[in-house]
Amino acid sequence: MLQAGVVTALGTMSGTSLDGVDVAVLHTDGARIAGFGPSAYRAYTTGEQAILKAHLGRWQNEDCAQAAKIVENTHIAAMQPFDDIQIAGFHGQTLAHDPGGRGTHQCGDGGRLAQALGYPVVWDFRSNDVAAGGQGAPLAPFYHFALAKWIKADAPVAFLNLGGVGNITWIDPACDAPEDPAALLAFDTGPANAPMNDLMRLRHGLGYDADGALAAQGRADPAMIATFMAHPYFAQPAPKSLDRDAFDWLGKAVADLPDADALATLAQAVVHSVAAACSLCPVMPQKILVTGGGRANKTVMAGLANALTCDVVPVEAVGLNGDMLEAQAFAYLAVRAARGLPLSSPQTTGVPAPLSGGRVSSQAKSQQVYSIAKTAN
Repeated sequence: MLQAGVVTALGTMSGTSLDGVDVAVLHTDGARIAGFGPSAYRAYTTGEQAILKAHLGRWQNEDCAQAAKIVENTHIAAMQPFDDIQIAGFHGQTLAHDPGGRGTHQCGDGGRLAQALGYPVVWDFRSNDVAAGGQGAPLAPFYHFALAKWIKADAPVAFLNLGGVGNITWIDPACDAPEDPAALLAFDTGPANAPMNDLMRLRHGLGYDADGALAAQGRADPAMIATFMAHPYFAQPAPKSLDRDAFDWLGKAVADLPDADALATLAQAVVHSVAAACSLCPVMPQKILVTGGGRANKTVMAGLANALTCDVVPVEAVGLNGDMLEAQAFAYLAVRAARGLPLSSPQTTGVPAPLSGGRVSSQAKSQQVYSIAKTAN
């Protein structure tokens, strides 16, 4: 049983960019942030990345043992150095995501981590939401709400996460709780780093375009951008979510372009998709705080600054750690899940009512945290 009040939680994230495992400590009671702790990063090797990429699109009933072993072993290694942890949130590695269809699959067994680490591990965060009719993503918005309170935002702000896929959380910090109907709007914006990273691995054997330097030398193809923005996803109302490979055709579309022009086109696709996302927000946020690896891409950041009418800055501008924010989010969600608090709402995943979820594994047993619909007070 988790003690009352503020606890020390450890969160992990292995995103769709397949770069590695982020691990971060958060002190929280599941509602407010009390403080931040240390963090670490464990990169996947080239071989591990290749195996994980080969398993993308596979479901729970398919052979994923090799990928699961990599995910579990790397997480255990990254988490072991941390002391005095009371609970952990293990996101796993998303291999497939098809809300409304086959469901969602985050590879990795939290029970094995709990056995190895000796403290409770919360995992399988998305399945409950998808089973209830939600998109199962994004799940960081409730943490973004807590961060908006932490930085004392006094006007609507947005967090923009540029990972493999982009997602945005619009927040009204005047609301009391994240499940309040007017507090949040969150959804996936479109592809972000994944197509650019895939191109760099394919053509140069590199993980990414450092600083967006190669993209800065190219010219975007306007016809390809127009085709991209004509995709029906952008006309769908929010909330909505994407699988990493939902736009895999985009990488193929730029295959015949020179390196710089291909990357410039992919960078502009990110910019246009984020601009379209902002048009769906209740009002334009006063500021967009960018997290995830994409905030280091100067070409993307410059494009966003030119395309949008509000300030666009990395989250470090308000004292946050953009490399570890997603890992911190799953530490926060682990505490909420263990206490039966909602992790998602109609405004974040489209689930019918605010809903808890996840599975809690201890050294002794694993149990489902059953659906708990909580309406705003």
